[in-house]
Amino acid sequence: MFKEMRRKDRSIDDEQAIELLRKGQYGVLSTVCENGYAYGVPLNYIYHEGNIYFHCAAEGSKLDNIVYNNKVSFCVVGNTEPIPDKFSYRYESVIVFGRAVEVYDKEKEDALVALIQKYSGEFMEKGMEYIRKSGIKAKVIKINIEHLTGKARQ
Repeated sequence: MFKEMRRKDRSIDDEQAIELLRKGQYGVLSTVCENGYAYGVPLNYIYHEGNIYFHCAAEGSKLDNIVYNNKVSFCVVGNTEPIPDKFSYRYESVIVFGRAVEVYDKEKEDALVALIQKYSGEFMEKGMEYIRKSGIKAKVIKINIEHLTGKARQ
């Protein structure tokens, strides 16, 4: 169902790819619009309990596209460094394929708490208050991971 990686010599195992998902600061969500165009948008996220979660406003292109077609990809790029004399780069990246679905209730709250812990851990009390006040308005989307590939050049 998913194409094999061309440069298998650069493949990293699932454990390394998941570690990159855990430590990544942002990723690019790619969806398809009704008009057939690809739509990629950078966003912050959390890798939590084997899935990717992100929050968003109650309306917008991301949600419209997910309703149209919930098959998505999500890419995280870790450390990069040019290798000038080789005309190349050191890099690490992971691409996830899956289906995006909105989550509710406890799962939604758990994801929002995990996002606060990742990005604002030293402000948990304030973050919890923010979730109580604003969390109801936010949508939380989960990407159920169906396939992932990781690649690196060291």
